[in-house]
Amino acid sequence: MELNEIQALIKFVAKAGVSEVQLEQDGFKIVIKTPGREVEQIMVPAMQPQIVHQMAPVQQSTTPAPAEVKSAQAAPAAEATNNFITVKAPMIGTFYRSPGPDKAVFVNVGDEIKAGQVLCIIEAMKLFNEIESEISGRIVKVLVDDASPVEYDQPLFLVEPK
Repeated sequence: MELNEIQALIKFVAKAGVSEVQLEQDGFKIVIKTPGREVEQIMVPAMQPQIVHQMAPVQQSTTPAPAEVKSAQAAPAAEATNNFITVKAPMIGTFYRSPGPDKAVFVNVGDEIKAGQVLCIIEAMKLFNEIESEISGRIVKVLVDDASPVEYDQPLFLVEPK
């Protein structure tokens, strides 16, 4: 193999984008390796979004900004839910409020419940598991729609304890 043929082969390998070529002819063997062609996997940690604050001219206003109104309204709601206990799903499955399609629901909003009382059923792998209350109190809110899927530890009910 002539020198100009080897140079042409090297140029061809570089253009083709392969990382290694081996050629053997009549007792002549050549191996061409191109550096830096190996695929390298780099793990980059997820970047936290950065909040950029821009200073705006200060204007005197007597009406609160919409964000201030929302935060003022959210504060009492957050304080009110702090007094409630959340009943969570102990398993993955399908949430049912009643023992059957034509039966009455186990509990409604405003009902007084006792520890050990059945609140709902979660179907998991064709098994119907009755979910009992661990506390006594009053049902404040049902957080899941009937016959909808639930995840482990998903909130199901808000209960105001006695």
